[in-house]
Amino acid sequence: MPAAKYHSIKQFLFNEIASGRWPEHHRVPSENELATQFKVSRMTARRALQELADEGVLLRTKGLGSFVAPFKNQSSLVQVQNIEQEITQRGQKHRTELITLESRESDQEVSIALSLPIGSPVFFAAIVHYQDELPIQLEARYVNARLVPGFIEQDFSTTTPHEYLSQILPLTEADQLVEAVLADRQTLHYLKLNPPQACLQLTCRSWTALGVVSYTRLTHPGQHFRLGSQTKAN
Repeated sequence: MPAAKYHSIKQFLFNEIASGRWPEHHRVPSENELATQFKVSRMTARRALQELADEGVLLRTKGLGSFVAPFKNQSSLVQVQNIEQEITQRGQKHRTELITLESRESDQEVSIALSLPIGSPVFFAAIVHYQDELPIQLEARYVNARLVPGFIEQDFSTTTPHEYLSQILPLTEADQLVEAVLADRQTLHYLKLNPPQACLQLTCRSWTALGVVSYTRLTHPGQHFRLGSQTKAN
């Protein structure tokens, strides 16, 4: 009977997510709530939640609860590279314009993405990347301050956040969500676009063995950017 109940809980949670009734970042019922609803022990409810977290369906954050994981439409064929390297490889000049580099307290979205309690210290950087004199990418990056305390002291006119993080920490894993978005007023301003304008947005998280390091949105003008991938046949 416990095994049947445990599978029933997993199926219930998965169905709510797959149907779209519970979108990304939606808080799912707690162990206590599921235990009461399905008339099982907390251990049975915990097993269902933890297995869905292990499968990448849920994110479990201590002190906050369990949430629908983002990036459910991610593609393993997409590899996010260093924008500076991409531009220089094309024989063009890369430069950055720093908009903001500051300390913040994490809100719910950032806390879920970085697996931190709400109000945790994070660093935020907003940077425009130029290809020659054309703004090609708006980078908005949140960084776990505990894992990368020196991030706030960097000069991002001489290096990029991607390059800096890759040098000081061995990044072991990343996931990405790729979507088309309509540029908001701030994006239009920094990328020097006229409305309405479609952009390609990559939302990424990167890990080390110690935890989630950064949560980033990279927004590109649709008219100046193409996304491709290459796979090898077996």
